[in-house]
Amino acid sequence: MPDDDGAPFFTYAARGELRVQACADCREPRFPPRPCCPHCQSFASEWIRTSGRGRIWSYVVPHPPLLPAYAARAPYNVILVELADAPRVRLVGNLVAAADAALDSVDPARIRINAPVKAVFHEVAGGITVPRWVLERP
Repeated sequence: MPDDDGAPFFTYAARGELRVQACADCREPRFPPRPCCPHCQSFASEWIRTSGRGRIWSYVVPHPPLLPAYAARAPYNVILVELADAPRVRLVGNLVAAADAALDSVDPARIRINAPVKAVFHEVAGGITVPRWVLERP
């Protein structure tokens, strides 16, 4: 559920843009969004557009699902993506087979640490758009 600090992330995602919060003073990108920069303690922030590309830093395949809403989809993957243009920023999402896939999970045997991925966007319940990920070279 978006809070005041994170709401812009979802607004940009609805437009098909992957943006992360950054300090307007020291320019350090950060995620999750928060009011104060952990590096210089500034309260000035901005939202910078990223390329939407990254690499799989880690992943897990939950058995059984961690959330009741995902019970029918189990097993599914959850990946942690390190962004190419903001390497200290890591985002959680699902690796899907195609850009238009709601949660058509990729076979876990195809998931590799460091595999290049790119963001695609999917609207979920409540009208919230979230990034999902597809392999750059399937």
